[in-house]
Amino acid sequence: MWNKAKALAEQAPPERNRYVDFLRALSILAVVVGHWLVAAPYIGANGEVVGGHLLGILPWTQWLTWGFQVMPIFFLVGGYSNGVSWASSRAKNGHYSDWFASRIQRLINPVFPVLLAWAAFAFLATQAGMERATVRMAVELALVPVWFLAVYLLVTALAPLTWTLWERLGFGSIALLVVAAILIDWLTLALDVPYVNFLNFLFVWVGIHQLGYAWQQGRLAQGRALALFLGGLAALIGLTVYGPYPIAMIGVPGAEITNSMPPTLALLALGVTQAGLVLALEPWGRKLLDNLTLWTATVLMNGMIMTVYLWHLTAYVLVMVAAWIAGGIGLRMAPGSTEWWWSRPVWFALYIAVLLPLIAVFARYERGMGAAKRDKPVPHLRLVLGMIAICIGLAMTAAISIASPEGVTGVRLWVVALPFVGAALVGFGPVYRWVRA
Repeated sequence: MWNKAKALAEQAPPERNRYVDFLRALSILAVVVGHWLVAAPYIGANGEVVGGHLLGILPWTQWLTWGFQVMPIFFLVGGYSNGVSWASSRAKNGHYSDWFASRIQRLINPVFPVLLAWAAFAFLATQAGMERATVRMAVELALVPVWFLAVYLLVTALAPLTWTLWERLGFGSIALLVVAAILIDWLTLALDVPYVNFLNFLFVWVGIHQLGYAWQQGRLAQGRALALFLGGLAALIGLTVYGPYPIAMIGVPGAEITNSMPPTLALLALGVTQAGLVLALEPWGRKLLDNLTLWTATVLMNGMIMTVYLWHLTAYVLVMVAAWIAGGIGLRMAPGSTEWWWSRPVWFALYIAVLLPLIAVFARYERGMGAAKRDKPVPHLRLVLGMIAICIGLAMTAAISIASPEGVTGVRLWVVALPFVGAALVGFGPVYRWVRA
């Protein structure tokens, strides 16, 4: 894998912005490390496994989420990449359906095997008599990362519209989204209007995605990026330390407000802060990436980035199950204790050891295995219906789980089926290939 990545690294055109690929890899790795660190199960006094959460056990660790909640960087990079891709497609008189269908395929192909694997687990575990609450806990933990793909697909679907908005209004388009996010939070926090806060999944993430357009067009030079960082940091401190928003940028058990589900103005401020910081460091980052070894590592990581993201919590669950079967080895330490911290490198080594064979088996799905050739563009209605089916399926997987508390199978088959049906409507995926055959 390293030799293949090195060959690709050496073939990269000189005009390619390697820093984009580096930030994409860095953001996913930070999320993986954050997930492995924050989940802190332990065996309680009654001998039962307690699903501890580090941010709730040690409140001071909530500050760490300012560094580990880096999904904003992924959306920043997405804006840059989508801007380049969409501009290239327009220059070639490409069709929106083809462009968006290819973006969907690249993101969703790696999801199919992890969905099927955990659906099979939920079915077999239920038939074997395992407690459904235990089955659900394992499935929920392993599949919670898929929420991000539903949101990212929606933001990508709107790229032609948001690109046009950027071309016409420039930074004014970002200001409009910031105002919209402020309005939504005011309606939520001051007036208790229900459900309206879900609109911030759109306003917050599209706002950060717009910054990617600005970056791609050279509108965020080092000085302006530094100003963006300082302004974002001041807003972030004001909103959290002195304002109504919590310090943690992810959900904390028992907290009244969460900054991520749905996103809030505070998370938008974090995104602006992170974007300003990484773009201010871009000149040094690009120089570092002239080193072939570092650039090869970046190419290698980008070639399996979705596989790592989708399977890293599966590796975590497998290690935890093995530790429990082995008599609870390592699970009797109090989370946050000195011995718990010193044991983290050992646990991380185990997670990586289990994740590596999963990558070896499933990374091929990320490289477009089984891609379907379309003779003509997908009709817009099918494209929209397919996207909606995929997004609902992924959102429900994260929100209510594919494990069912009732029924013979123990699986919510309709939730599992939706991404497959959506992919078939768009013109790829296992269902599409079966129909074609």
